[in-house]
Amino acid sequence: MKIDSKSSLKDFFDSKVQQYNQPSFIKEDPICVPHTFTKKQDIEIAGFFAAIFAWGNRTTIIQKSFELMKLMDNNPHEFCLHHQDQDLKRLVHFKHRTFNATDLLYFISFLQQHYKKYDSLEAAFTIPKEKEMEIRLMRFHEYFFSLEDAPARTRKHIAPPYKGSSCKRLNMFLRWMVRKDKAGVDFGIWQKINASELICPIDLHVARVAKRFQLLDRKQTDWQAAVELTNYLKTLDPKDPVKYDFALFGLGVMEKY
Repeated sequence: MKIDSKSSLKDFFDSKVQQYNQPSFIKEDPICVPHTFTKKQDIEIAGFFAAIFAWGNRTTIIQKSFELMKLMDNNPHEFCLHHQDQDLKRLVHFKHRTFNATDLLYFISFLQQHYKKYDSLEAAFTIPKEKEMEIRLMRFHEYFFSLEDAPARTRKHIAPPYKGSSCKRLNMFLRWMVRKDKAGVDFGIWQKINASELICPIDLHVARVAKRFQLLDRKQTDWQAAVELTNYLKTLDPKDPVKYDFALFGLGVMEKY
């Protein structure tokens, strides 16, 4: 599908953002998991796990995320900070695709150490002064795996840009935490990162739609593709380019473009 002008494309995409950036979108998307919480730190932790689990069937992603929240007494911040060794025993059989108990126990160990020092997970993404998201994500990766007992196998669940990853799941999590509008889907609870700095989450569905509308030339679905797509979206809205994730995702997944 080719739309004659950029203004027509912007109008079309804006209409799709309006269509999908609605409270009705929440219940069938992994973002429904953090939406069950009101405490900032619980929203962050629930959102982080839901985003990390977000590959494959969405129903399964949501189910496994809620399963984990239940194992953490539906109080993830309190659990991460104050769990006892015996509390961790209930987690040993948890598994989602290739994410297993080894990975989960390390994630909880990291979150415990982090929240002992900082009030918000936002600090993990804003330690560097640089505004460039690629550097932020590389620094986050270094920080996340800085504990002595970081298992080698767990690194695949948070791949940095330089490894060729599109960092789709982290970019999606950041969209949830940073974007703020009146629609009520994204949370907008973080203040130190601007929406204009976000990178659009990209996977095969989003890349397919972007190529159909001639927004993306790159063949690989990697970090460079995510940046290329975001740079185009900035020409439609430089302050909030990632709002178009709703349009691209809706067209790709819901409308099967």
